Amino acid sequence: MQDLSAIKESDPEIYAALCAEMDRQQHGIEMIPSENYVSKAVISAIGSVLTNKYSEGYAKKRYYGGNENIDTIEQLAIERAKALFHSEHANVQPYSGSPANLAVYYALAAPGDTVMGLALPDGGHLTHGGKVNFSAHWFNAVGYPVDPVSCRIDYDVVWQMAKEHKPKLIWAGATAYPREIDFAKFAQIAQDVGARFAADISHISGLVATGLHPDPVPYADVVTTTTHKMLRGPRGAMILPKAEHAKAVDKAVFPGLQGGPHDHVTAAIAVALHEAAQPSFKTYCEQVIKNAQALAETLMSRGITVVSGGTDNHLVLADVMSSKNVPGKVAQAALDRAHITLNANMVPGDKRTAMDPSGVRMGSPAATTRGFKEAEIRQVGNWIADVIEHVEDDAAIERVSKDVEALCGKFPLWY
Repeated sequence: MQDLSAIKESDPEIYAALCAEMDRQQHGIEMIPSENYVSKAVISAIGSVLTNKYSEGYAKKRYYGGNENIDTIEQLAIERAKALFHSEHANVQPYSGSPANLAVYYALAAPGDTVMGLALPDGGHLTHGGKVNFSAHWFNAVGYPVDPVSCRIDYDVVWQMAKEHKPKLIWAGATAYPREIDFAKFAQIAQDVGARFAADISHISGLVATGLHPDPVPYADVVTTTTHKMLRGPRGAMILPKAEHAKAVDKAVFPGLQGGPHDHVTAAIAVALHEAAQPSFKTYCEQVIKNAQALAETLMSRGITVVSGGTDNHLVLADVMSSKNVPGKVAQAALDRAHITLNANMVPGDKRTAMDPSGVRMGSPAATTRGFKEAEIRQVGNWIADVIEHVEDDAAIERVSKDVEALCGKFPLWY
């Protein structure tokens, strides 16, 4: 158990909220694909005395004294990142994924340049040109779609759009795309139009690191990733540029966009990278894919439309409105009551709004960390379908809730 006695004594209100959240996580099934459970070692690093230190600058080039231990920690994180992803350079200081992507813009583009990324309604990320994001306010953002029938990226369409719009920067990567991404094709498209190529692998970083998904590092000018999600690290990010862009990226992060790095997070990133370098992590990632595919198959067997007809990675996107006449937000709320957590999400061609979409997004990383295999995931898939089919039946949802709690009791979290 995590020791919260000091918080209990100092701040009973925060202690109560923390205990409630620990209880929610312990007795519920986490299916949001961007969430996971970190190890006791990662938690310990985040909650360490390293939070007391200021370390503006980089190793051996700090603006404050007393950073000899921080230099050691940051260098370990950098070397572990380079080894895991076979990259030429690594910056481990970005505060999170969006600041990391902002640093890429700062290093490789100028305000007003045309940039391209997967359209937000089709699974893209806000920072790849979403109209409500800085990336569309500061740049001329063009979103490429998925094919309306297959719901997969059509690389010929991307190439045609790139030839037409002549972007300075092209993004590959997604937040709700369940299929493999061909980074080599993106690199060729970028080369054809004289663009820089950036790959955001935040969602699939574990699969890339273990060779279970095509690798962008040999092809992209720069790769970004968060360090939570499938890597099971703290809330942070890394940038992995080619050597020729290393100086520009480092200057963009500091002093361009950030002050002092969060040293406790850097240490936790180093710990998570060490854990990800172990053979057991590949076994984990293999099970993540198996579980996601079992989930997709189960939902489809229950008559729920799964976008693109399945998944190649950790993520399943389902159109519950078209198949069950249940809006995504309604499904999310009902499943919350059953202690199964996922999120409402737009689907390609959605006629509804982002605040009231047709779909739900779910994934297998957290449940797999918990120890679930295909049998448990199929059960979860059937529970999800049961709740969606009975969103107004309190008794049915209560029955699922009790079943969920019983299953979670067999796979307790370390805290």
